[in-house]
Amino acid sequence: MADRGGVGEAAAVGASPASVPGLNPTLGWRERLRAGLAGTGASLWFVAGLVLLYALRIPLRLCENLAAVTVFLNSLTPKFYVALTGTSSLISGLIFIFEWWYFHKHGTSFIEQVSVSHLQPLMGGTESSISEPGSPSRNRENESSRQNLSEWKVWRNPLNLFRGAEYRRYTWVTGKEPLTYYDMNLSAQDHQTFFTCDTDFLRPSDTVMQKAWRERNPPARIKAAYQALELNNDCATAYVLLAEEEATTIVDAERLFKQALKAGETIYRQSQQCQHQSPQHEAQLRRDTNVLVYIKRRLAMCARKLGRIREAVKIMRDLMKEFPPLTMLNIHENLLESLLELQAYADVQAVLAKYDDISLPKSAAICYTAALLKTRTVSEKFSPETASRRGLSTAEINAVEAIHRAVEFNPHVPKYLLEMKSLILPPEHILKRGDSEAVAYAFFHLQHWKRIEGALNLLQCTWEGTFRMIPYPLEKGHLFYPYPSCTEMADRELLPTFHHVSVYPKKELPLFIHFTAGFCSSTAMIAILTHQFPEIMGIFAKAVLGLWCPQPWASSGFEENTQDLKSEDLDLSSG
Repeated sequence: MADRGGVGEAAAVGASPASVPGLNPTLGWRERLRAGLAGTGASLWFVAGLVLLYALRIPLRLCENLAAVTVFLNSLTPKFYVALTGTSSLISGLIFIFEWWYFHKHGTSFIEQVSVSHLQPLMGGTESSISEPGSPSRNRENESSRQNLSEWKVWRNPLNLFRGAEYRRYTWVTGKEPLTYYDMNLSAQDHQTFFTCDTDFLRPSDTVMQKAWRERNPPARIKAAYQALELNNDCATAYVLLAEEEATTIVDAERLFKQALKAGETIYRQSQQCQHQSPQHEAQLRRDTNVLVYIKRRLAMCARKLGRIREAVKIMRDLMKEFPPLTMLNIHENLLESLLELQAYADVQAVLAKYDDISLPKSAAICYTAALLKTRTVSEKFSPETASRRGLSTAEINAVEAIHRAVEFNPHVPKYLLEMKSLILPPEHILKRGDSEAVAYAFFHLQHWKRIEGALNLLQCTWEGTFRMIPYPLEKGHLFYPYPSCTEMADRELLPTFHHVSVYPKKELPLFIHFTAGFCSSTAMIAILTHQFPEIMGIFAKAVLGLWCPQPWASSGFEENTQDLKSEDLDLSSG
């Protein structure tokens, strides 16, 4: 991937301007001249070589030597071309096999790596700095290695849509199923965990709902919910199921959730009064608490979708204050999205300061929102050409480092934000650092990046170089623990079949491997053709050489070749 806009790889490292050629205002004029000529060095050397060759054409007797070479090539037989192309094909094939093996083992091309390491000092480049044991980057790496590995598991999407009002409408319009069976099965398990307990047999309506959550067929679940309401008109979980799956609009879903809230608050108060009587009552209180929190959260999401954003923010803040232990629901991610819609960036920063902690699990919403806030301070006046000329300011360095951190956590997100990949409806469950999380984040946050002028421009100028700097192989890591290798299979289970799953660490093959493969294939094909049709390939080779230097050919072998052809015509006519 090539850098765009001129910042590229230097910006991706997140280093200071002093470590980036051409971006350090303290360099001397010689270093600045050397860095400025580094990008045009190859073209200057080529032009200089052509000028020198033209000036020395007479002393070196280039014309006579070229004529001698063409005469020599004309005297070669087709067997020589067969041997030449066969040997070239064999050698290029061996190089291609070695390069392919080295790339899959080390993630880079051996020849390109050696060439860059030897030519970079001559072209004015500098080697990337290595973190010392006491450096801040090394300290961040040591801290990140102590993070909880629970981020590798599948999480419930905090911004999941409504099945009846959103997912089913998508199916009606496109005829495609946006949710996989694996995703819906995980949701069924969540419902059984949140909304059931061992005391369900005490209330007939809860017994019916316990069976309803296990039903695979949506009509059967809806029918069971109505049966539970017939037994108990205040069954909160029955209203929840109907709001999720039967309501065809957000307005209908909100109406049913309000009925569920009224019933849930009554049951919750009753459970609070009996919570210390027995372990069964404590389990029932936990279940009723989960039901109440779920209902309030979905009401907040309904208000957010209907444009009552401040009301949604108030409900979320009250939930986080009243039930702080329920961090597994990730209500703060809902709050971040709503605050971004209000453009209350100071409040967003306050939420990030609380939840963007080393001891808490990270997410794409946290990392990319932090990058968005830092990008917002510099994106409006950012220009790649200006940054290359004067160097990066402190605020720009902070923004670049934040983007680096976000891309390393989830490298799939930038392509969705830059609209290089098409979005789909997010699944109900996500795998952190996977493509499913990237889809869920970009689906709701793309508009916030577009709202800030220049934010996507800075991301575009930075993320590709950052992607190349992500540690490879997977056993390494700069800011986070190594990238999990199990994300591809889990994402394929969570995302629908019509979606092209983004895979990491699947890097693009280097240019030299493509060149070697093409050269190997072409030389092998020429060798086969020369072996099968030696006379025709010999005439073709002489004709190609005759186009480059027609006079020597006309004076030597080409006339002999035409005489041979005429003699063959005479023999054929006489026969």
